[in-house]
Amino acid sequence: MAATIEGQDRVLAAAQQIVKSLNTSTNVDTEDMLMILSNFDNRLSKLSNMMTTTTSSSSTPTSARSAAAAAAVAEIDHSSTDLVFEEAAKLVLEWDFPPNADPDSTSEYLNAVDEIIKKTEDLNVLSSDMDRAEAALQHAMAHLEDEFRHVLIGNTVPFDAGRLHESSFIRRCSISSSAVAIPDFETGTLSEDQEDVSSARYNHVKGKSLGADDFSLDLVYTDAIIDLREIANRMIKSGYEKECCQVYSSVRREVLDECLAILGIEKLSIEEVHRIDWQSLDEKMKKWIYAVKVLVRILLSAEKSLCDQVFGDSELIKEVCFMETAKGCVMQLLNFGEAVAIGRRSSEKLFRILDMYDALADVLSDIELLFSDEDGELVCGESKGVLDGLGEAAIGTFVEFENAVEREISKKPTQGGEIHPLTRYVMNYVKLLVDYSDTLNGLLEKLESCMEHDSSATDNGDNLELENVAPLARRLMLLIKSLEGNLEGKSRMYEDCGMPYIFLMNNIHYIVQKVKDSELQKLLGDQWVRKRRGQIRQHATSYLRASWSKVLSCLKDEGLSGSSSNASKVALKERFKNFNACFEEIYRIQTGWKVPDPQLREELRISISEKVLPAYRSFLGRFGSHLESGRNAGKYIKYTLEDLEGYLLDLFEGTPLVLHHMRRKGT
Repeated sequence: MAATIEGQDRVLAAAQQIVKSLNTSTNVDTEDMLMILSNFDNRLSKLSNMMTTTTSSSSTPTSARSAAAAAAVAEIDHSSTDLVFEEAAKLVLEWDFPPNADPDSTSEYLNAVDEIIKKTEDLNVLSSDMDRAEAALQHAMAHLEDEFRHVLIGNTVPFDAGRLHESSFIRRCSISSSAVAIPDFETGTLSEDQEDVSSARYNHVKGKSLGADDFSLDLVYTDAIIDLREIANRMIKSGYEKECCQVYSSVRREVLDECLAILGIEKLSIEEVHRIDWQSLDEKMKKWIYAVKVLVRILLSAEKSLCDQVFGDSELIKEVCFMETAKGCVMQLLNFGEAVAIGRRSSEKLFRILDMYDALADVLSDIELLFSDEDGELVCGESKGVLDGLGEAAIGTFVEFENAVEREISKKPTQGGEIHPLTRYVMNYVKLLVDYSDTLNGLLEKLESCMEHDSSATDNGDNLELENVAPLARRLMLLIKSLEGNLEGKSRMYEDCGMPYIFLMNNIHYIVQKVKDSELQKLLGDQWVRKRRGQIRQHATSYLRASWSKVLSCLKDEGLSGSSSNASKVALKERFKNFNACFEEIYRIQTGWKVPDPQLREELRISISEKVLPAYRSFLGRFGSHLESGRNAGKYIKYTLEDLEGYLLDLFEGTPLVLHHMRRKGT
C-alpha cells in the first residue's frame, strides 16, 4: 500500500510539472516534454496526444490548456496503480539476487512480486496489460525458483554422523556381534572352535512415538526457513507450486541420499545383493539395521517438520513435497530388505534377519504416521510386505537349521569323547534364539495356525512335555531332541565299549549347562532339566558297567575254591595278574579320554572309586597274605589301595599315559 501511494504522488508531481510547463514554455519545449513523458511510460501516450493537440494551436487560451492538463492529471491519477506495477516489473526484470543480499532489498523485491501477483489477479485489467503482467510474473517465478534452490542448498546443515553416534538414542539401537566360523551342514565339515555363533542383537526400544526422544536434528538453518517460506508462499499463490515442490524435493532427496551413504547404505539391485559373499552381506545387514531407525526416527521426522515449516500454509503441498522427498530413500532400504528376504536361506543369516525384522517392525508405526495420506499407502504397503517377507525368511531359515541339525553327517568322532562341535554350535545358537523369544513366538504362532502340529514323531512322554508351552519352547525341545538323536548315532562310531557313554555324558551335560546358564531354563522348564540329568546318570552307570565290569570280575571270589584259606596261589597269581593288566589297559586308554567339566569329571572319578576301591580292598584283605609271604610278591600285588586311588585321578584329563607303578612308588 505504501508503494502504491508513493507511486501516485510521483505521478501527480509529474503531472503538475507538465501543467506548469505548458503555461510557461514554448511549443518546442512543450513538445520535448511530452516526448520525454511518453517514453517514460507508454500508458501516458494519451496524455502526450492530448497535450500535443492542446499546444498545436497558438491561438488556444492558457486557461483552455490548463483545463486539458487538469483532465490529463485526473486520468493519470486514476491509473496510478499501473505505474506501480511498471516499477515493480522493472525491478523484477533487472533484479539479480546477490550473495548475502540486504534484507531490505530482498523485501523490496518480494513486495514487487506481490504487486505483479496483484495485477494478475485484477479482473479489470486489459488483456494486453494482463499479458505483460503474466510475462513479468513468469520472469519473477524463474528468479524465485533459482533463489529457492540457492537458499535451500546453501543453508543445509551438514549431517553430523559423529554427533549421532554419540547420542543416547543411537546407543539404544546399537549392534553387537561376534564373528565365528559357520559349519557347513551339507558337507558335515564342523570346525573345532564353534563356541560362539554369529549374531547381532538389535537393542530396539518398542512403543516409541514419532521422533528420537532427546535427540533433535536441524536440517536447514533457522533463519533460512523464513526466506524459504516467503518464497514458497508466493510461488504457490502464483500457481507455481509444482515447480516449487520439484525444486524442494530434488534438493532434499539428494541430501537424504548423502545421509544414507554416510550411514553405509548403497544402492544395490536384488541380483547384486544375492551375489554378495556372507561376510560382506553381514556387514551390510548390520548397517541396514542401524540406518532404518536413524532414517525413520530422526531424518524423516526432521524432514516432516521442515516441510511443515516451509509449506505450513498448504496441507496438500507439504504432504506432496514430503512424499516426493522421502519415498525414494525408504524404498531403497525396503528393496534391500526384500532382497534379503527372498535370498538363499542358511543358518548363519537367521539372527541378522531377525534383527532386520525387529528393526522394521519397531518403526512400522512411525512409517504409517509419516506417510498417513493416500499417496503414502504405497510406502506403508511395501513396508508391511517386506516385514512379512523377513518374518517368513526367519522362520524358513529356522526350519532349515532344524533340518540341518537332523541330517548333519560328520563321520569323524571327536577325540577322547569330547563335546562335539555340533553340540557347541547348536546350543549357542539356541541360547541366542531366546533373545528373540517374543518375535519368534509371534511368527511361529502364525505358522502353526496354518498347519497342524505333527505329534507322531514323539512318544507319549514327549507329548506330555510339549503340552502347554510356548511355540518357541516346543520347537526348541524338538530341536534338542533331534540333536540328541544325532549324537546317539555319532556315539556308535567309537570302538571302545565305554567311550560312547563318556561322549554322551559330555554332550548332554554341556546341553544342560547351557540351559541352566541362560534364559533357556525358564523357557524349557525344570522338568526338562531333571530329565536330562537323569540321562547323564544313566550314561554314567552304563559307562561303569562297560569299562569296569571286567576289572571288577577279577576281584570276585568265584573260581578260587570257595574260601580264602583254600585258594590256590596259582589261581590268585592269575587273578591279580589279570586285574593288573585290565587296570593298566584302562589307565592307558582312559587317561586320553576327556571330560571337560571339572565337576562331572570329579563325580565320575568318585563313582569309579566307589566301585573299584572297596572291591580291591576286600579282595586284597582276603587273599593278599597268600602271596605276600612268597617270592616275587610285588610282581602280582603291584598296587596298594593308595596307588589305585592316585591313578584314578589321572583319568579323563585328555592326555594318554602309560602306568609306571615303579615311578609312582619312587623305586
